[in-house]
Amino acid sequence: MNSYKYHIITFGCQMNKNDSERIESIFESMNMISTDTPEDADVILMNSCSIRESAEDRIYSFSHEFAKLKEKKPNLIVVVTGCMPGRDKDGKLRKRLKGVDLFFPTKDVIMMPRWLSELNPELRPIDLEEDYLSVKPHIKSKFQAFVTIQTGCNQFCTYCVVPYARGMEVNRPLKDIIDEVKYLVNDGCLEITLLGQIVNHWLAKEDDKFSPNNPYTQNDFAKLLWELNQIEELERIHWTAPHPIHMNDEVIDALTLPKQLNFIHLPVQSGSSKILKKMNRKHTRELYLEKIKKIRAKKPDIAIGTDIIVGFCDETAEDFAETISLYQECDFDISYTAKYSTRSGTTADKAFKDNITQDEKKKRWFELQHLMEDIVLRKNQVYKGKEVSVLVDTFKNGMCGGNSREMKRINFPGDQNLVGQIVNVEITEPSHWILWGKML
Repeated sequence: MNSYKYHIITFGCQMNKNDSERIESIFESMNMISTDTPEDADVILMNSCSIRESAEDRIYSFSHEFAKLKEKKPNLIVVVTGCMPGRDKDGKLRKRLKGVDLFFPTKDVIMMPRWLSELNPELRPIDLEEDYLSVKPHIKSKFQAFVTIQTGCNQFCTYCVVPYARGMEVNRPLKDIIDEVKYLVNDGCLEITLLGQIVNHWLAKEDDKFSPNNPYTQNDFAKLLWELNQIEELERIHWTAPHPIHMNDEVIDALTLPKQLNFIHLPVQSGSSKILKKMNRKHTRELYLEKIKKIRAKKPDIAIGTDIIVGFCDETAEDFAETISLYQECDFDISYTAKYSTRSGTTADKAFKDNITQDEKKKRWFELQHLMEDIVLRKNQVYKGKEVSVLVDTFKNGMCGGNSREMKRINFPGDQNLVGQIVNVEITEPSHWILWGKML
């Protein structure tokens, strides 16, 4: 019997990457093997992202490339899943694709083996549980893993496709999360990253049972974090992406739990309350600043990152100036800044005019980028001569690399056998994006 091969291309966020790990497990259960070369594959799967237009444009481009490949390999099966099918309610997006055989949202991935075997009867069908999150992901790095605790979103920010692409918020049961983390830790995992669209709005099920010793009484997400901190041999916990309105006092206190990384990524999107209202973010500039103040009061040396959109509909120079001043006041360690692009089907696309020119968006993006670089370089100088804990994840040409607990990228001379270990490094030369050091 032939060994059929699959090739996965993943676009977008960490949740998509975690979904692709589950899809890889499904392929392996079908006795298929992975190939890095699309030309060698019998099934090519693209896990799509719809956050920005450019991400979808890449899917269209790849579909045309693979359509040409199908002329040479007529039995090739091309699959598109992820956010693009999830939001394609009227079929317009699929019509723009070429040569795609299967097109389905992430939640329907459990049907993929059956559909593939219908297209190619030699592919082995398998039965899967109704919830795709019950599929154990294929983890390439045993010492680091993503753990999805929630899918979908109820926030309906006016610029965002996620509620349309992934549906309404669904939270995984406590036992499923704990069992998956314990399974990963037993297999050598040292660091987990909890994933959710609004991760700090994770809500327990009625029959979920927390430990009677759990110190948190109000917030389910804080309770979950405490439970995970009790798992022996798990060294690091990170989570993304929270929403400011759900950063209550218990979640902020949970930042002090011993296994929590000394970093939080808290998206703000704009420093203008007027623009935040137009985005339907459900928080003001003042509320966000209050949350940052509380976080720093609880953990003064914590590193903080954020997301910002520049050039949103009707964003004036004054509105952008408020974003600049908020950035300076928060003194962020890093920002992921995007130029606004309208997404079909969103409220912003239907109700607002994308009236900021591309040149102006680019100008604002560069202004924020230069501000970030100045702040990052200044803040990184405090690490010179300090000892940091690093989880080593790469080795190349005699240099090890990994992240500190502040999610700073650390490089230092070392050996291949250090990959997957946590070591102490003294920082000798801090730069913009890399802190260079020597192992202690």
